[in-house]
Amino acid sequence: MISTLKKDTVNAILTITEALNQIRDIDSLLDRVLLEARRFSRADAGSIYLLENQKLRINFVQNETLAKKESSKKFLYQNHALEINDLSMAGYVALSKKPLNIADAYFLPDNVPYKFNRSFDDLAAYITRSVLTVPLTANNGKLIGVMQIINAQDEENSLIRFSKEDERVISFFANHATGCIEKAKMTREIILRMIKIAELHDPEETGGHVNRVGAYAIELYSSWASSKGIGDNEIKKVRDVLRIAAMLHDVGKVAVSDLVLKKSGPLNDAEFNQMKNHVVMGARLFKDSTSDWDDMAAEIALNHHEKWDGTGYPGAISDIFAKSWQPGPGKKGHEIPLTARIVALADVYDALTSERAYKDCWPEAKVLQHIGSQRGKHFDPELVDIFFSIYDVIRAIKNKYNET
Repeated sequence: MISTLKKDTVNAILTITEALNQIRDIDSLLDRVLLEARRFSRADAGSIYLLENQKLRINFVQNETLAKKESSKKFLYQNHALEINDLSMAGYVALSKKPLNIADAYFLPDNVPYKFNRSFDDLAAYITRSVLTVPLTANNGKLIGVMQIINAQDEENSLIRFSKEDERVISFFANHATGCIEKAKMTREIILRMIKIAELHDPEETGGHVNRVGAYAIELYSSWASSKGIGDNEIKKVRDVLRIAAMLHDVGKVAVSDLVLKKSGPLNDAEFNQMKNHVVMGARLFKDSTSDWDDMAAEIALNHHEKWDGTGYPGAISDIFAKSWQPGPGKKGHEIPLTARIVALADVYDALTSERAYKDCWPEAKVLQHIGSQRGKHFDPELVDIFFSIYDVIRAIKNKYNET
């Protein structure tokens, strides 16, 4: 295939692949992969499905047209899975492991088995025309997923069909991106295995919970950063690190007694003091920092139970690695790192809206009232305002990672 591509295109793809290999978070990686695929083909939209439990589950969506509309970001958190059969375009490509180039999804030939599902178009008031679907296959031929890009455009942004050249370029790019996706998936799986260990110890620390907290955190940060005029490149860089670091906010609970973690009733003072240890123990796990990810994970683990008004814990501690440490005066306001202020809000919202073995979930209205009442007390008031401004996105995340 290389011999049929322009040298500049091949070099561009190889350069992009080097950059992709530096991205650790799978969601940040899929974002970049889809963006670059769309740039190569001047496509308006696209999605990536990854193979999970013998189904194709949609993992990432981009849509330039919808991005210009208010409250469109909720569509990025679709929760949709397809059977691997020839009844859908993505399923057909997963089976055949060959690209499929459709000129108009609304007018498919009569002799093909697959159909076009218009539900997303109807929900989002969007019209899908041209569709290019390519398989994501590893070097050993194993299917990883499917990438679908939608609505090719010409120089005047008029909709056109994808060309044969687009098909070759996107297929070549997909072959190189798949290795990066495999590596990032492995990183996420390792993180979730760590969470699984904590879950055996603490029934509250579930995979769904940490996925939601990580997703809430990056959306709260992105809105905060955009309001401050921070550039897209810096936002993407922080998002890549923040999601994983936020997922590990309570990893220190592995050092807390089961008698405390699994107690069904309120904790007494001695038990609560034991519980407070988890923030220090979590931060200690990242002592030998080798990256900005380690630094942020330690920062969040240590500070996510601090409160805006200074009544949280563990407070200012001179040395968290000392054999015996004592809580200090609670950190207040901007003394608390931004990342920890974000995770504090994300964690409490998810805990209150989630059912656990020892408690029922609160009604959504009661949770929102509580968060509003804690503006300037438990939570950073600016972040509370941002939370309510992107509440439709928060709910979409909640639905995507629903454990029920």
